[in-house]
Amino acid sequence: MSVLVAIGVLALLVFVHELGHFAAARLQGIYANKFSIGFGPVLWKYQGSQTEYALRAIPLGGFVGFPDDDENSPIPPNDPNLMRNRPIADRAIVIAAGVVANLIFAYGVLAAQYGILGVPDGFRYEPGVIVPQVLAPDNPAGRAGLKAGDVVQAIDGQSLAGEQASVKQLMEQIKASPDRPLILEIQRGPETLKLRVQPETDETGQGRIGVQLAPNGKPIYRRAKTPIEVLSLAADRFEGMVTQTVSGFVTLAANFREVAPQVSGPVKIVEWGANIAQSDAASLLPFMALISINLAVINILPLPALDGGQLFFLAIEALRGGKPLPQEFQENVMQTGLFLLLGLGIFLIVRDTTQLEWVQRFLQQQ
Repeated sequence: MSVLVAIGVLALLVFVHELGHFAAARLQGIYANKFSIGFGPVLWKYQGSQTEYALRAIPLGGFVGFPDDDENSPIPPNDPNLMRNRPIADRAIVIAAGVVANLIFAYGVLAAQYGILGVPDGFRYEPGVIVPQVLAPDNPAGRAGLKAGDVVQAIDGQSLAGEQASVKQLMEQIKASPDRPLILEIQRGPETLKLRVQPETDETGQGRIGVQLAPNGKPIYRRAKTPIEVLSLAADRFEGMVTQTVSGFVTLAANFREVAPQVSGPVKIVEWGANIAQSDAASLLPFMALISINLAVINILPLPALDGGQLFFLAIEALRGGKPLPQEFQENVMQTGLFLLLGLGIFLIVRDTTQLEWVQRFLQQQ
């Protein structure tokens, strides 16, 4: 069920993005004859008065189709409401609207979080340190059997108290134990387990096991005093997420070789979402907002087949006094970019799928 919830979150964000394009076109009177979530074979479709709405088999995105290049379209090629016949500004609004929709949606989700769940007002600590994520099944933590959601209650017989300092205590002991086995006492639901994990030595000579760590417990919420407080807190959180996301992409560009292996695809995102839905459903809201912001930032990059690539072509057209680059050249660039993006997507899906816990268990049994 948690996996279906995570897939539903991704589908919703794709829907929001494509709805932005579609609404911007229709509000300006521009023809849009297709609205599709997913790619590939059609699973379901409905023919409206002007638009065909469809769900497709491969849930890796979606698209809004325009009749401009449809040879069977009854619309005359010189119709002013065809996308290609509209001014540059009108087309730019349609192309950028998906990104804007994702950003507005992210802010709305954060505002809903503070308005419905309340405003964070402290933290109720419980004994131990929680493991939100095991970074890879083939790192020391993964090989030892540690799982997302586990609570580390003790390390080498030393209990971890219910406080923020316990996270630092556990981290320091792991760092100080490169290539030395550690015994972790784990609480996993009603079970208590003991796992033997041996930290590997990182480039600084310290131990690491490949996990994220966080204080164990639950945040305390209070009712917001005014709607202004809700909107203000949402704006602050939104700004922080945007800054974090942009900074991550800058780091990727500046240190591509080192950071690229950490890039995650839809399978890993669904896995994270499923873990969140299973352990703390309330955290799905900020997770949804963060993924929506990431989707917006990715799409605004000036790369072929992305919204940013189309905006780049429009910018060149504006600089050329309204004279676009040859249509065949634009199509070739876009098709090449789409091929590369699909290839990257397939690579990430295969890589992340092979790292799933049940896949690793299956491979080990062979």
